[in-house]
Amino acid sequence: MGHLRDLLQRQVDQGWAPGAVAMVADPEGQELEVVGSRDLDGTSAMTRDSIFRIASMTKPITAAATMMLVEDGRIALADPIERWLPELAAPMVVRTPSSPIDDVVPATRPITVDDLLTFRAGYGFASDFSLPATQALMSLQKGPTPQPEVTPDAWLVALSHIPLLRQPGDAWLYNTCSDLLGVLISRASGATLPAFLADRLFEPLGMVDTGFEVPASSRDRFTTAYRPVADGRLELADLPDGRWSRPVSFPSGAGGLVSTVDDWYAFGQFLLSHGTVEDRRLLTVQSVQQLTSDHLTQPQREASELFLEGQGWGFGGSVDVAQRDPWNVPGRYGWIGGAGTAAHVIPQTGTVTILLTQREMTAATPPPLMRDFWTYAAGEPAMAESGAEDHR
Repeated sequence: MGHLRDLLQRQVDQGWAPGAVAMVADPEGQELEVVGSRDLDGTSAMTRDSIFRIASMTKPITAAATMMLVEDGRIALADPIERWLPELAAPMVVRTPSSPIDDVVPATRPITVDDLLTFRAGYGFASDFSLPATQALMSLQKGPTPQPEVTPDAWLVALSHIPLLRQPGDAWLYNTCSDLLGVLISRASGATLPAFLADRLFEPLGMVDTGFEVPASSRDRFTTAYRPVADGRLELADLPDGRWSRPVSFPSGAGGLVSTVDDWYAFGQFLLSHGTVEDRRLLTVQSVQQLTSDHLTQPQREASELFLEGQGWGFGGSVDVAQRDPWNVPGRYGWIGGAGTAAHVIPQTGTVTILLTQREMTAATPPPLMRDFWTYAAGEPAMAESGAEDHR
Protein backbone atom coordinates (compact mmCIF):
# COMPACT_ATOMS: atom_id res chain seq x y z
CA MET A 1 0.00 0.00 0.00
CA GLY A 2 2.83 2.35 0.78
CA HIS A 3 4.13 2.19 -2.77
CA LEU A 4 0.79 3.23 -4.27
CA ARG A 5 0.53 6.15 -1.87
CA ASP A 6 4.10 7.15 -2.72
CA LEU A 7 3.32 6.96 -6.44
CA LEU A 8 0.34 9.30 -6.07
CA GLN A 9 1.90 11.61 -3.50
CA ARG A 10 4.93 12.20 -5.71
CA GLN A 11 2.60 13.53 -8.43
CA VAL A 12 1.03 15.97 -6.00
CA ASP A 13 4.35 17.08 -4.52
CA GLN A 14 5.77 17.78 -7.98
CA GLY A 15 2.67 19.74 -9.03
CA TRP A 16 1.48 17.29 -11.68
CA ALA A 17 -2.01 17.33 -10.18
CA PRO A 18 -3.58 18.81 -7.04
CA GLY A 19 -4.75 15.40 -5.86
CA ALA A 20 -5.83 11.90 -6.80
CA VAL A 21 -7.96 8.99 -5.67
CA ALA A 22 -6.97 5.44 -6.61
CA MET A 23 -8.39 2.00 -5.88
CA VAL A 24 -7.15 -1.52 -6.53
CA ALA A 25 -9.73 -4.07 -5.37
CA ASP A 26 -9.58 -7.83 -5.76
CA PRO A 27 -11.31 -10.74 -3.99
CA GLU A 28 -8.73 -10.51 -1.19
CA GLY A 29 -9.57 -6.91 -0.30
CA GLN A 30 -9.73 -3.29 -1.33
CA GLU A 31 -6.78 -0.91 -1.42
CA LEU A 32 -7.70 2.76 -1.54
CA GLU A 33 -5.43 5.79 -1.53
CA VAL A 34 -6.60 9.41 -1.31
CA VAL A 35 -3.98 12.15 -1.59
CA GLY A 36 -3.85 15.90 -2.05
CA SER A 37 -6.58 18.44 -2.59
CA ARG A 38 -9.48 19.01 -4.96
CA ASP A 39 -8.01 22.37 -6.03
CA LEU A 40 -4.64 24.04 -6.49
CA ASP A 41 -5.14 26.26 -3.46
CA GLY A 42 -5.21 23.23 -1.21
CA THR A 43 -8.30 24.55 0.55
CA SER A 44 -10.51 21.51 -0.07
CA ALA A 45 -9.10 18.14 0.86
CA MET A 46 -9.50 15.22 -1.53
CA THR A 47 -11.78 12.58 -0.05
CA ARG A 48 -13.00 9.12 -0.92
CA ASP A 49 -16.30 10.58 -2.09
CA SER A 50 -14.80 13.40 -4.17
CA ILE A 51 -16.65 13.74 -7.46
CA PHE A 52 -14.72 13.75 -10.76
CA ARG A 53 -15.53 14.36 -14.40
CA ILE A 54 -14.92 10.85 -15.71
CA ALA A 55 -15.10 11.79 -19.42
CA SER A 56 -14.72 8.69 -21.64
CA MET A 57 -15.11 6.32 -18.70
CA THR A 58 -18.76 7.05 -19.58
CA LYS A 59 -18.47 4.84 -22.69
CA PRO A 60 -18.64 1.38 -21.00
CA ILE A 61 -21.69 2.56 -19.02
CA THR A 62 -23.46 3.68 -22.21
CA ALA A 63 -22.66 0.33 -23.83
CA ALA A 64 -24.05 -1.60 -20.86
CA ALA A 65 -27.26 0.44 -21.04
CA THR A 66 -27.56 -0.36 -24.74
CA MET A 67 -27.35 -4.08 -23.97
CA MET A 68 -30.22 -3.68 -21.53
CA LEU A 69 -32.37 -2.45 -24.40
CA VAL A 70 -31.20 -5.45 -26.44
CA GLU A 71 -32.32 -7.77 -23.66
CA ASP A 72 -35.62 -5.88 -23.40
CA GLY A 73 -36.20 -6.77 -27.06
CA ARG A 74 -36.48 -3.11 -28.06
CA ILE A 75 -33.41 -3.27 -30.29
CA ALA A 76 -31.19 -6.00 -31.73
CA LEU A 77 -27.49 -5.93 -32.53
CA ALA A 78 -28.14 -6.57 -36.23
CA ASP A 79 -30.82 -3.86 -36.51
CA PRO A 80 -30.08 -0.92 -38.82
CA ILE A 81 -30.01 2.22 -36.69
CA GLU A 82 -32.15 4.15 -39.19
CA ARG A 83 -35.24 2.86 -37.38
CA TRP A 84 -34.37 5.16 -34.44
CA LEU A 85 -31.96 7.55 -36.13
CA PRO A 86 -33.64 8.19 -39.50
CA GLU A 87 -31.34 11.16 -40.08
CA LEU A 88 -28.62 8.58 -40.86
CA ALA A 89 -30.73 6.38 -43.12
CA ALA A 90 -28.70 7.09 -46.27
CA PRO A 91 -25.10 7.76 -45.23
CA MET A 92 -22.48 8.75 -47.75
CA VAL A 93 -18.80 7.82 -47.41
CA VAL A 94 -15.73 9.70 -48.64
CA ARG A 95 -14.20 7.84 -51.58
CA THR A 96 -10.91 7.45 -49.69
CA PRO A 97 -10.09 8.58 -46.14
CA SER A 98 -8.08 11.50 -47.53
CA SER A 99 -10.73 12.58 -50.06
CA PRO A 100 -12.48 15.95 -49.71
CA ILE A 101 -15.87 15.75 -48.07
CA ASP A 102 -17.70 16.34 -51.36
CA ASP A 103 -16.04 13.32 -53.03
CA VAL A 104 -18.39 10.62 -51.74
CA VAL A 105 -19.98 7.29 -52.55
CA PRO A 106 -23.03 5.61 -50.97
CA ALA A 107 -22.54 3.34 -47.96
CA THR A 108 -22.49 -0.28 -49.04
CA ARG A 109 -24.85 -1.28 -46.23
CA PRO A 110 -26.78 0.33 -43.36
CA ILE A 111 -25.13 1.14 -40.03
CA THR A 112 -26.20 -1.36 -37.35
CA VAL A 113 -26.42 -1.24 -33.55
CA ASP A 114 -23.44 -3.62 -33.43
CA ASP A 115 -21.45 -1.15 -35.55
CA LEU A 116 -22.05 1.55 -32.94
CA LEU A 117 -21.08 -0.68 -30.02
CA THR A 118 -17.86 -1.80 -31.69
CA PHE A 119 -17.02 1.71 -33.02
CA ARG A 120 -17.13 0.49 -36.61
CA ALA A 121 -20.00 2.62 -37.91
CA GLY A 122 -17.75 4.81 -40.08
CA TYR A 123 -18.14 7.92 -37.91
CA GLY A 124 -15.36 8.93 -35.51
CA PHE A 125 -11.71 9.81 -35.23
CA ALA A 126 -8.81 8.02 -36.87
CA SER A 127 -5.17 8.44 -35.91
CA ASP A 128 -4.82 11.18 -38.55
CA PHE A 129 -6.84 14.18 -37.36
CA SER A 130 -6.00 16.16 -40.52
CA LEU A 131 -8.31 14.07 -42.73
CA PRO A 132 -11.04 16.29 -44.25
CA ALA A 133 -13.93 14.21 -42.90
CA THR A 134 -12.38 14.23 -39.42
CA GLN A 135 -11.86 17.98 -39.59
CA ALA A 136 -15.52 18.41 -40.56
CA LEU A 137 -16.61 16.31 -37.61
CA MET A 138 -14.42 18.28 -35.20
CA SER A 139 -15.71 21.55 -36.63
CA LEU A 140 -19.33 20.49 -36.16
CA GLN A 141 -18.75 19.80 -32.48
CA LYS A 142 -15.89 22.21 -31.74
CA GLY A 143 -14.20 19.26 -30.06
CA PRO A 144 -14.60 15.49 -29.62
CA THR A 145 -18.17 15.58 -28.27
CA PRO A 146 -21.25 17.67 -29.10
CA GLN A 147 -21.59 21.01 -27.35
CA PRO A 148 -23.81 20.72 -24.25
CA GLU A 149 -26.26 23.37 -25.45
CA VAL A 150 -26.97 21.59 -28.77
CA THR A 151 -30.01 19.32 -28.88
CA PRO A 152 -29.57 15.70 -29.99
CA ASP A 153 -32.04 16.26 -32.84
CA ALA A 154 -30.12 19.26 -34.17
CA TRP A 155 -26.79 17.45 -33.79
CA LEU A 156 -28.02 14.46 -35.77
CA VAL A 157 -29.30 16.64 -38.59
CA ALA A 158 -25.92 18.39 -38.80
CA LEU A 159 -24.06 15.06 -38.57
CA SER A 160 -26.08 13.66 -41.46
CA HIS A 161 -24.40 16.22 -43.75
CA ILE A 162 -20.91 14.96 -42.86
CA PRO A 163 -19.78 11.84 -44.75
CA LEU A 164 -18.53 8.70 -43.06
CA LEU A 165 -14.76 8.33 -43.02
CA ARG A 166 -14.99 4.58 -43.69
CA GLN A 167 -17.62 2.11 -44.85
CA PRO A 168 -19.72 0.59 -42.04
CA GLY A 169 -17.90 -2.36 -40.49
CA ASP A 170 -14.52 -1.62 -42.07
CA ALA A 171 -12.59 0.29 -39.39
CA TRP A 172 -12.52 1.20 -35.71
CA LEU A 173 -12.96 4.96 -35.24
CA TYR A 174 -13.01 6.68 -31.89
CA ASN A 175 -15.71 8.38 -29.83
CA THR A 176 -18.69 9.42 -31.98
CA CYS A 177 -20.46 6.05 -31.80
CA SER A 178 -21.00 6.42 -28.05
CA ASP A 179 -22.80 9.73 -28.58
CA LEU A 180 -24.94 8.06 -31.24
CA LEU A 181 -25.71 5.27 -28.79
CA GLY A 182 -26.81 7.84 -26.22
CA VAL A 183 -29.34 9.29 -28.66
CA LEU A 184 -30.45 5.81 -29.73
CA ILE A 185 -31.03 4.79 -26.10
CA SER A 186 -33.24 7.81 -25.55
CA ARG A 187 -35.30 7.34 -28.69
CA ALA A 188 -35.68 3.57 -28.32
CA SER A 189 -36.61 3.73 -24.64
CA GLY A 190 -38.77 6.84 -24.74
CA ALA A 191 -36.79 8.32 -21.81
CA THR A 192 -33.97 10.81 -21.66
CA LEU A 193 -30.51 9.30 -21.44
CA PRO A 194 -30.00 10.61 -17.85
CA ALA A 195 -33.35 9.14 -16.77
CA PHE A 196 -32.70 5.76 -18.40
CA LEU A 197 -29.24 5.41 -16.87
CA ALA A 198 -30.51 6.44 -13.44
CA ASP A 199 -33.41 4.00 -13.54
CA ARG A 200 -31.66 0.98 -15.03
CA LEU A 201 -28.10 1.28 -13.75
CA PHE A 202 -27.32 3.99 -11.21
CA GLU A 203 -30.16 3.33 -8.76
CA PRO A 204 -29.89 -0.50 -8.79
CA LEU A 205 -26.10 -0.32 -8.38
CA GLY A 206 -26.19 2.40 -5.72
CA MET A 207 -24.22 4.83 -7.91
CA VAL A 208 -25.57 7.81 -5.97
CA ASP A 209 -23.07 10.39 -7.24
CA THR A 210 -23.03 9.46 -10.94
CA GLY A 211 -24.88 11.61 -13.46
CA PHE A 212 -24.69 14.40 -16.00
CA GLU A 213 -24.79 17.21 -13.43
CA VAL A 214 -23.78 17.79 -9.81
CA PRO A 215 -26.55 19.04 -7.50
CA ALA A 216 -25.82 22.02 -5.27
CA SER A 217 -25.90 19.78 -2.19
CA SER A 218 -22.94 17.76 -3.51
CA ARG A 219 -20.89 20.52 -5.11
CA ASP A 220 -18.62 20.86 -2.09
CA ARG A 221 -17.24 17.42 -3.06
CA PHE A 222 -16.80 18.25 -6.76
CA THR A 223 -13.21 18.62 -7.95
CA THR A 224 -11.90 21.58 -9.90
CA ALA A 225 -10.70 20.65 -13.41
CA TYR A 226 -7.34 21.79 -14.79
CA ARG A 227 -5.44 21.56 -18.06
CA PRO A 228 -1.64 21.74 -18.46
CA VAL A 229 -0.10 24.62 -20.39
CA ALA A 230 3.19 24.87 -22.24
CA ASP A 231 5.38 25.87 -19.28
CA GLY A 232 4.17 22.98 -17.13
CA ARG A 233 1.71 25.00 -15.09
CA LEU A 234 -1.93 24.04 -14.70
CA GLU A 235 -4.65 26.42 -15.80
CA LEU A 236 -8.28 26.37 -14.75
CA ALA A 237 -10.58 24.35 -17.02
CA ASP A 238 -13.81 24.14 -15.02
CA LEU A 239 -15.01 25.02 -11.52
CA PRO A 240 -17.41 23.02 -9.34
CA ASP A 241 -20.14 25.57 -10.12
CA GLY A 242 -19.36 25.55 -13.84
CA ARG A 243 -20.38 23.27 -16.71
CA TRP A 244 -21.74 20.40 -14.54
CA SER A 245 -23.77 22.62 -12.21
CA ARG A 246 -26.81 22.62 -14.50
CA PRO A 247 -28.65 20.31 -16.90
CA VAL A 248 -27.45 20.20 -20.51
CA SER A 249 -29.39 19.84 -23.74
CA PHE A 250 -27.02 17.13 -24.99
CA PRO A 251 -26.07 14.55 -22.33
CA SER A 252 -23.03 12.92 -23.92
CA GLY A 253 -22.97 9.14 -23.92
CA ALA A 254 -19.32 9.40 -24.92
CA GLY A 255 -18.03 11.52 -22.08
CA GLY A 256 -20.62 13.45 -20.09
CA LEU A 257 -20.73 11.71 -16.71
CA VAL A 258 -19.35 12.62 -13.31
CA SER A 259 -18.75 9.91 -10.70
CA THR A 260 -16.77 8.76 -7.67
CA VAL A 261 -14.37 5.92 -7.04
CA ASP A 262 -17.00 3.91 -5.15
CA ASP A 263 -19.65 4.43 -7.83
CA TRP A 264 -17.44 3.17 -10.66
CA TYR A 265 -16.30 0.33 -8.37
CA ALA A 266 -19.96 -0.69 -8.09
CA PHE A 267 -20.18 -0.74 -11.89
CA GLY A 268 -16.97 -2.76 -12.12
CA GLN A 269 -18.27 -5.29 -9.59
CA PHE A 270 -21.48 -5.54 -11.60
CA LEU A 271 -19.41 -6.58 -14.63
CA LEU A 272 -17.31 -9.04 -12.64
CA SER A 273 -20.51 -10.51 -11.17
CA HIS A 274 -21.72 -11.26 -14.72
CA GLY A 275 -24.49 -8.67 -14.65
CA THR A 276 -25.88 -9.19 -11.15
CA VAL A 277 -26.16 -6.99 -8.06
CA GLU A 278 -27.37 -8.39 -4.73
CA ASP A 279 -28.80 -11.45 -6.49
CA ARG A 280 -30.71 -9.25 -8.93
CA ARG A 281 -29.80 -9.85 -12.56
CA LEU A 282 -29.55 -6.69 -14.67
CA LEU A 283 -27.74 -8.25 -17.65
CA THR A 284 -27.25 -11.83 -18.78
CA VAL A 285 -23.88 -13.53 -18.64
CA GLN A 286 -23.87 -13.58 -22.43
CA SER A 287 -24.38 -9.80 -22.66
CA VAL A 288 -21.55 -9.11 -20.22
CA GLN A 289 -19.31 -11.44 -22.22
CA GLN A 290 -20.15 -9.51 -25.38
CA LEU A 291 -19.38 -6.24 -23.63
CA THR A 292 -15.99 -7.39 -22.42
CA SER A 293 -14.76 -9.46 -25.39
CA ASP A 294 -12.68 -8.16 -28.30
CA HIS A 295 -14.60 -7.73 -31.56
CA LEU A 296 -11.88 -6.31 -33.80
CA THR A 297 -9.77 -7.93 -36.49
CA GLN A 298 -6.00 -7.76 -36.26
CA PRO A 299 -5.79 -5.16 -39.08
CA GLN A 300 -8.40 -3.01 -37.30
CA ARG A 301 -6.39 -3.13 -34.07
CA GLU A 302 -3.18 -2.26 -35.89
CA ALA A 303 -4.79 0.70 -37.66
CA SER A 304 -5.94 2.09 -34.30
CA GLU A 305 -2.54 2.09 -32.61
CA LEU A 306 -2.79 5.72 -31.45
CA PHE A 307 -5.80 4.99 -29.26
CA LEU A 308 -5.67 1.24 -28.60
CA GLU A 309 -1.91 0.58 -28.58
CA GLY A 310 -2.41 -2.84 -30.14
CA GLN A 311 -5.25 -3.93 -27.89
CA GLY A 312 -8.80 -4.83 -28.84
CA TRP A 313 -12.24 -3.31 -28.31
CA GLY A 314 -15.36 -4.79 -26.79
CA PHE A 315 -18.56 -2.79 -26.50
CA GLY A 316 -17.65 0.69 -25.26
CA GLY A 317 -14.23 -0.22 -23.88
CA SER A 318 -10.84 -1.66 -24.73
CA VAL A 319 -9.92 -5.31 -24.18
CA ASP A 320 -6.32 -6.40 -23.68
CA VAL A 321 -5.52 -9.19 -26.13
CA ALA A 322 -1.77 -9.39 -25.53
CA GLN A 323 0.71 -8.47 -22.80
CA ARG A 324 2.80 -5.96 -24.72
CA ASP A 325 3.61 -4.07 -21.51
CA PRO A 326 3.63 -4.96 -17.79
CA TRP A 327 0.18 -3.45 -17.29
CA ASN A 328 -1.53 -5.41 -20.08
CA VAL A 329 -3.49 -8.34 -18.65
CA PRO A 330 -5.31 -10.42 -21.30
CA GLY A 331 -9.03 -9.91 -20.83
CA ARG A 332 -8.69 -6.59 -18.98
CA TYR A 333 -11.66 -4.39 -19.95
CA GLY A 334 -12.27 -0.69 -19.39
CA TRP A 335 -11.23 2.69 -20.64
CA ILE A 336 -9.60 6.01 -19.85
CA GLY A 337 -11.04 9.52 -19.67
CA GLY A 338 -9.55 12.65 -21.16
CA ALA A 339 -10.26 14.44 -17.88
CA GLY A 340 -7.45 12.38 -16.30
CA THR A 341 -9.26 9.22 -15.25
CA ALA A 342 -9.05 5.47 -15.90
CA ALA A 343 -10.96 2.37 -14.78
CA HIS A 344 -10.72 -1.30 -15.69
CA VAL A 345 -11.91 -4.72 -14.60
CA ILE A 346 -9.71 -7.82 -14.86
CA PRO A 347 -12.01 -10.87 -14.99
CA GLN A 348 -9.05 -13.26 -14.75
CA THR A 349 -8.24 -12.03 -11.23
CA GLY A 350 -11.55 -10.45 -10.19
CA THR A 351 -9.84 -7.07 -9.88
CA VAL A 352 -11.20 -3.53 -10.32
CA THR A 353 -8.68 -0.71 -10.81
CA ILE A 354 -9.66 2.97 -10.75
CA LEU A 355 -7.54 6.13 -10.96
CA LEU A 356 -9.18 9.56 -10.71
CA THR A 357 -7.39 12.88 -11.17
CA GLN A 358 -8.55 16.29 -12.38
CA ARG A 359 -5.68 16.97 -14.79
CA GLU A 360 -6.83 16.81 -18.40
CA MET A 361 -4.84 14.61 -20.76
CA THR A 362 -2.91 16.39 -23.49
CA ALA A 363 -3.06 13.57 -26.05
CA ALA A 364 -4.50 10.13 -26.73
CA THR A 365 -1.45 8.48 -25.18
CA PRO A 366 -1.98 7.84 -21.44
CA PRO A 367 0.38 9.81 -19.16
CA PRO A 368 3.07 8.07 -17.07
CA LEU A 369 0.97 8.18 -13.90
CA MET A 370 -1.68 5.99 -15.53
CA ARG A 371 0.92 3.56 -16.79
CA ASP A 372 2.64 3.37 -13.40
CA PHE A 373 -0.71 2.82 -11.70
CA TRP A 374 -1.63 0.04 -14.12
CA THR A 375 1.76 -1.57 -13.63
CA TYR A 376 1.27 -1.46 -9.87
CA ALA A 377 -2.25 -2.88 -10.19
CA ALA A 378 -0.89 -5.74 -12.30
CA GLY A 379 1.56 -6.60 -9.55
CA GLU A 380 4.66 -5.50 -11.46
CA PRO A 381 7.34 -2.98 -10.44
CA ALA A 382 6.61 0.49 -11.81
CA MET A 383 8.58 1.10 -14.99
CA ALA A 384 8.67 4.87 -15.07
CA GLU A 385 9.55 7.42 -12.44
CA SER A 386 6.20 9.08 -11.89
CA GLY A 387 6.13 12.81 -12.20
CA ALA A 388 7.25 12.92 -15.83
CA GLU A 389 5.14 14.90 -18.25
CA ASP A 390 2.72 13.30 -20.69
CA HIS A 391 4.86 11.87 -23.50
CA ARG A 392 2.63 13.05 -26.32
